[in-house]
Amino acid sequence: MSEDFDFADKGKAMKDAEAKGFNPGLIVLLLVVGLLLVFLVGNYVLYIYAQKTVPPRKKKPVSKKKMKRERLKQGVSAPGE
Repeated sequence: MSEDFDFADKGKAMKDAEAKGFNPGLIVLLLVVGLLLVFLVGNYVLYIYAQKTVPPRKKKPVSKKKMKRERLKQGVSAPGE
């Protein structure tokens, strides 16, 4: 009979413990989703800030050799020839 009594007490204690605390899986899920949300919002804010403040990249200067080749392709004679 003492075994039945112990199981009843354990079951009652487990129900009380579950009712009091949060589900650990839910806490981990909320933490991960929260961190992901902070990461995405932070990236978006940095992107918008960079678009407003950072000047556009300068194009690499085209070499004289390439310019001459392009002019010859278009049919315009290069100066000095």
